[in-house]
Amino acid sequence: MINIIIHGCNGKMGKVIAKLASENPEFNVVAGIDKEISKSDFPVYTSLSQVNEKADVVIDFSYHTAIIDLLKDAVQKKLPVVIATTGLNEEEIKFVENASKEIPIFRSANMSFGVNILINLVKEAAKNLQYDFDIEIIEKHHNMKKDAPSGTAIMIADEINKVLDSKKEYIYGRHTKTNARNINELGIHAIRGGTIVGEHEVIFAGHDETISIAHSAQSREIFGNGALKAAKFISNKNPGLYNMEDLLKRG
Repeated sequence: MINIIIHGCNGKMGKVIAKLASENPEFNVVAGIDKEISKSDFPVYTSLSQVNEKADVVIDFSYHTAIIDLLKDAVQKKLPVVIATTGLNEEEIKFVENASKEIPIFRSANMSFGVNILINLVKEAAKNLQYDFDIEIIEKHHNMKKDAPSGTAIMIADEINKVLDSKKEYIYGRHTKTNARNINELGIHAIRGGTIVGEHEVIFAGHDETISIAHSAQSREIFGNGALKAAKFISNKNPGLYNMEDLLKRG
């Protein structure tokens, strides 16, 4: 059994993780961390430093400003961490990279297996279509999501750029722009509304033909299941920075 700590346990994804873990005999939630203490089936603390329960891994679904303090405590406790939080700035990403030299860290902007398969398909398409097709990314999320564009949209764009012969410039929407589209652009567009869990579409628009590759999340459970698989994967790994591609390679 893998004992987990949920960082951000009172949030929507934190509650999903707790529910899924309670239904899976492979996992046991020993503690939660959140800025507000709440009644729960497990003890809740305001920081990892306060947790005395023995754990194998921390799953983080919080907010990017909490990452540095979490990792400081995780390094001290020698605990692996699964980071599913998006919107990290350069300083926070650098801190993640440095912390991964001391503990195993699994980081992905999207824990869905389907999204990561989409990325593999998109990279293959981009390699073959880069000279004759314009590339645009559209992402849709619920009206409570704070960061825009989504971390997943940026991840998709970054992965596309890795396989191109010439890097493309990210264009975030085209409001006020009066010039024609440049071949070197990669458009990224965010839509916020209702209770949309998450939708991502990559459009390759060429002369007289269009190719679309899309993924739609029907519930938050797909992200929760992915995070639990990541927790199991990383619980016995050596220090290092791991991602969904490493997990998919394992099969």
